[in-house]
Amino acid sequence: MSRIANNPVSIPAGVEVTLNDTSLSVKGSKGTMALDVHHLVSISQDEGVLKFVATQRSKVSGALAGTFRALVANMVTGVSTGFTRELQLIGVGYRAQAQGRVLNLNLGFSHPVEYQIPDGIEIDTPTQTQVVVRGMDKQKVGQVSAEIRAYRPPEPYKGKGVRYSDEIVKRKEAKKK
Repeated sequence: MSRIANNPVSIPAGVEVTLNDTSLSVKGSKGTMALDVHHLVSISQDEGVLKFVATQRSKVSGALAGTFRALVANMVTGVSTGFTRELQLIGVGYRAQAQGRVLNLNLGFSHPVEYQIPDGIEIDTPTQTQVVVRGMDKQKVGQVSAEIRAYRPPEPYKGKGVRYSDEIVKRKEAKKK
């Protein structure tokens, strides 16, 4: 049985949760998100708290209850405060600049890389070597950050590349004669 599903999700002030038979909608200051609820999971709402219960006593039902609890908790956090992921560009001449819905990256290639910013995501570049990805969907923020990082992942010898701000890159020693 999932122990994650046992923790209720508290609904902060300013967030509205609409619960139907097969769908759940969360509305907050950042926007609205919706989710289709699986038939093996039962969701109940009372006094600003959402509780999740598996409808059957099976492994799959328990796992789905925990999964839906995590998804709904991320939706509530996303519509109220949002999610942020920071990237750093390390290397000589590595630069980033956000222009409208396009992120221009100079990553040491013979050509600049232009990344089209998807809907629901905001990208800021406070400095030339820092990229901040913001949005209300945790999965989309993580996916966009991973796609930007994939253009030039950090390499272990000099540490150059695009890395998350909290990422630690293990450095290797150069080959000796």
